[in-house]
Amino acid sequence: MRNYKITLQYDGTRYDGWQKQGNTANTIQGKLEQILSRMAGCTVEVHGAGRTDAGVHAEGQVANFHLESQRDCREIQRYLNHYLPEDIEVTAIEEVPKRFHSRLQASGKIYVYRIAVGGAKHVFERRQLWAVEEPLDVEAMRRAAGILEGRHDFKSFCANKRMKKSTVRTLQRISIEELPGELRLVFQGDGFLYHMVRILTGTLLEVGKGVYGPGYMEEILAGCSRELAGPCVPARGLCLRQVYY
Repeated sequence: MRNYKITLQYDGTRYDGWQKQGNTANTIQGKLEQILSRMAGCTVEVHGAGRTDAGVHAEGQVANFHLESQRDCREIQRYLNHYLPEDIEVTAIEEVPKRFHSRLQASGKIYVYRIAVGGAKHVFERRQLWAVEEPLDVEAMRRAAGILEGRHDFKSFCANKRMKKSTVRTLQRISIEELPGELRLVFQGDGFLYHMVRILTGTLLEVGKGVYGPGYMEEILAGCSRELAGPCVPARGLCLRQVYY
């Protein structure tokens, strides 16, 4: 039995997220398992590094699966890409040790949230950005982001109010990049809670709009209450850029 690691990209607009669900077959994991199982002639289970939500995109999602197969990596990649929809592509594949697990052994991820600003429509990328019409104080957002960096209890930024496991995470970096007609928020951390990046983005945008001062981030972190943080922004602007090990 061989273990294969794949890297893939997808436009999540029309999918119900990564994770297969009993009430829908329209998931990334479901599409991969369907094709691989047909190729192998038996059930194949795919493990993803991150469970991206409905509408969230990926440039560097990682997954792994086990196959009893004599096919080489390039042949498996060609087979997958031939049968996958046009908005999902396997960009790399390699054989890895049998004990490798894409989720359990991941040491961190990088997410990017893209925001259209200044009235720019971004016609050809409109499904990957969320538009904000109000002027933003980007420097205030950067000061707030600096407070959020490091190791903290991010319970206030978790949409799962029944979370029983630890909500402590480390954010190595939050950078805010200014491009023509676009603002990109880059989050690098050792792990992320449910909707964490989208809530962090919504909170930083409230700082940019003047609703909160940058120093309010300390109060949000200390309060450990979802009600203290800003709104959860739409999924469309979020993309999993990279998983690292």
